[in-house]
Amino acid sequence: METNAPFTVLCVDDEAIGLQIRKALLEHAGYHVLTALSGVEGLVIFESSPVDLVLLDYLMPGMNGGEVARRMRAVRSEVPILMHSACVDLPADVRELVDDVLSKGEGPEALLHRLRQVLEAALKRGM
Repeated sequence: METNAPFTVLCVDDEAIGLQIRKALLEHAGYHVLTALSGVEGLVIFESSPVDLVLLDYLMPGMNGGEVARRMRAVRSEVPILMHSACVDLPADVRELVDDVLSKGEGPEALLHRLRQVLEAALKRGM
């Protein structure tokens, strides 16, 4: 991965307005952003596009973020996943699948800070 190239973040969330707000925030911060409105769509993009980090909602219809994370780990386990959810009581098995968890109630600065932390940790591991 080129260090001078922007990192690609895949945002997966069934709430279109929130997804567009996060996309704008991340693009303004210099990230290349791909978006998906469902877990299935997120998996298709994840499997067909280079992605450096996944920002993943938990509560989605059809396939929740835990199942999406499990399937992503089976495809490319080295890609970090930041669970971004309004659900404050995530199951332990879901927490074990992701690199970090961030509440949607935290502001944009917290999101950018946590995202950088997760990316830096992944780079140190040799992502």
